[in-house]
Amino acid sequence: MGRELQKKKRRSGRQPVRTSNKSKKVLNPRGNNTIAKNWNKDETLSQNYRRLGLLARLKAPTGGVEKRLGVAGAVTARTSVNDPFAITTIENAIVSEVRVERDAEGKIVRILGNSRPNPLNDPLNDLDEDSDMEGADDKAAEEWGGIEEDPEDTDRREKEWLDAMVSKYGEDTAAMAKDRKLNPMQQTAADIAKRIRKLTKA
Repeated sequence: MGRELQKKKRRSGRQPVRTSNKSKKVLNPRGNNTIAKNWNKDETLSQNYRRLGLLARLKAPTGGVEKRLGVAGAVTARTSVNDPFAITTIENAIVSEVRVERDAEGKIVRILGNSRPNPLNDPLNDLDEDSDMEGADDKAAEEWGGIEEDPEDTDRREKEWLDAMVSKYGEDTAAMAKDRKLNPMQQTAADIAKRIRKLTKA
C-alpha cells in the first residue's frame, strides 16, 4: 500500500516545497534616523550597534561573543599569561651566549663550557627520565625472572580437579563442561576429554 502511494506522489505534478537558507527580511532599522543613515547592511545587528557605540542587548550575549581582531592589548591564546607551554615572544626571550667548537665547514660540533641543561626553558624537560635511570631499570628487569610455577604442583591440582569431575560425572564430558561449580573456568567438553586422556596415559 505504501509503495503505491509513493509512486502516486512521485507522478503528481506537485512540486516539493523548498525553502532558501537566506533570511527573508533584510535588516532595515526604523525609528531612529541616525541609526538608519549609518546602518551597514553587510554587518549584523550587534556589529552595527557596536560600531555606533550602542548595545544590542542589555543582558550578556548568549552563545559567546565575536572575537575582535586588531585590538591593542588583546592577549591571544598562545601567549596567555597563565599558559606555561606558550612560546614567548622575542622581547621576553632569555638570550644567552655560549662558546662553540666548529668544524672546517662551519658546523657546530660541540658546545664548550658549562651549558644550561634546558636552553629552551621547556617545562617538560624535568619530567624526562635520565638515561642512567633507564639503564638501572633494564638491569632490574633482567634480574627478575617472573613468577615460576612448580609444574608438579600444577599437575597435582589439575589431577585433583579432574578426579572430582570424573567421580561426579563419569565419562560424560558434556555435563562436566556445563558444571559451573567444578568447572569455573568454563573449559569445553573437548578440552576436558583431552586432559582426561592425557592424565590416564601418564
